[in-house]
Amino acid sequence: MRITRVLSAARVLSTARAGSAARVVGAALLMLGVAVSPAAADSSPSASPSDEDSAPTSAGTSFRTATEVDQGRRATANASTGDYLYWSFPADAGQRPTVNATVKLPDAHASATWQIDVYDGLRRRQACQYGAQTRTAAEDAASVNLSCTLRTVRAWSEPWANDPLPGTYYIRLTTVGLKSADLGLPVSAEVKVDSKDVGGAAAVDGSLAEPLVPGVAVAAKESDEDSDTSVAALSSIEPDDGWASGWWSDRWVWTAMGGVLAALAGVGGYSLTRGWPTRPTRVPPGA
Repeated sequence: MRITRVLSAARVLSTARAGSAARVVGAALLMLGVAVSPAAADSSPSASPSDEDSAPTSAGTSFRTATEVDQGRRATANASTGDYLYWSFPADAGQRPTVNATVKLPDAHASATWQIDVYDGLRRRQACQYGAQTRTAAEDAASVNLSCTLRTVRAWSEPWANDPLPGTYYIRLTTVGLKSADLGLPVSAEVKVDSKDVGGAAAVDGSLAEPLVPGVAVAAKESDEDSDTSVAALSSIEPDDGWASGWWSDRWVWTAMGGVLAALAGVGGYSLTRGWPTRPTRVPPGA
């Protein structure tokens, strides 16, 4: 009878411990979901009405005269068929930029192929991961839409690789295979850049000393005694929270919470297996 009571009490105690451990693990999982959900949010800034009013209304004609545009802001420009239109935007580590362009065509025009290209700060052409980078507009088409989604920007890469790196990126919009009769026809272009924050899945060990922002050295002061040289950057735009803002990612959260869950699992396993009574080989007299 005494042994039966001991076994019953042990079962009740183990059930209580199991319920407590389950509640602790459930609370930890809830904390993990709350911590990770903000990190997985889209990093693309939303343009306010005031930003739309101050959006660029012209485009450059070369890399050096490219019009600067922030991510999430729409830029427009009026041009002629045959022109090369250039814009520039910043992209930081962990972002996957998507460039969207719309060209409004004149009422009467021949069939033409439009193309959008994206270059990094070293003027290396970046391949589009997906999207309609080149499209042919029919004779009766009122507009043509182009899109280019780049690969995820990496914080560091090998010198021989062509991976996207943090810095300034250039957009070039033009038409190819244009007939001579359509040269000079008025068109209007509209571009917008949005980015998705990939997070810790694209994190790498290493970072650039400086982002790939083109600049040119100019002499600020020269005299017989000393000479001072400063750098004038060709691009003055940068991410809202500064360069190298991608040092924090959800990889840190998953690593920390993984350690916490492992510790809780150890404590819970020890609580479930501790204190189990063993059946005695001999029943004491009078039991």
